[in-house]
Amino acid sequence: MHIIEERGRHVAQTEDNICVVIVYHSGYGHTARQAEAVAEGVRQVAGSSSLLLSVEEAQQRWDDLHAAHAIIFGAPTYMGAASASFKAFQEATSKVMMAGGYLWKDKVAAGFTNSGARAGDKLSTLLQMVLFAAQHGMHWVSLDLPPANNSTSGSEEDLNRLGFWIGAAAQSNTDEGPGRAPPETDLATARHLGARVARVTRGFVRGRDLAGA
Repeated sequence: MHIIEERGRHVAQTEDNICVVIVYHSGYGHTARQAEAVAEGVRQVAGSSSLLLSVEEAQQRWDDLHAAHAIIFGAPTYMGAASASFKAFQEATSKVMMAGGYLWKDKVAAGFTNSGARAGDKLSTLLQMVLFAAQHGMHWVSLDLPPANNSTSGSEEDLNRLGFWIGAAAQSNTDEGPGRAPPETDLATARHLGARVARVTRGFVRGRDLAGA
């Protein structure tokens, strides 16, 4: 049994409990709101717990990352790529997790990002995360939502209104603080990603346990 801290309280990680860690960087608070929504989605799935860690906190809690069944990565898109702080976290993992013996191999992974523009080259950031997960031998989970708001019957209230497949994308107006942006639709899309990762991870872990038995 491993003990982790979930939003300020201790949670026992047992064989029946799926632990999903969300590691993120947020420059202005908007991506932090997206990360919180992902964590909420994880907790919507019975038997699943979430642990939110900033990239700075994560580098002090490698044991929790090693014990997790899944890790969801999040970062804002700055100048067509993930933020420098997130990149620093990525580089730090090579000395700890990869050099330590490929410690994240076969964990489930997913990702999300936010930017001021609707497109903002967010795909570049998500692909950066996909490659990062592949370098660690992880299994990537997609968003599993059709593109929305792409016809006369669509609206800004549709999930996946920005039309991404690889991960969850959000858009925050540059003149609005995190109290108003990203919009609820993008937060709901983030919750969908969190719940999907929890469900996929539960099935993956059960299948692996059965195969081992």
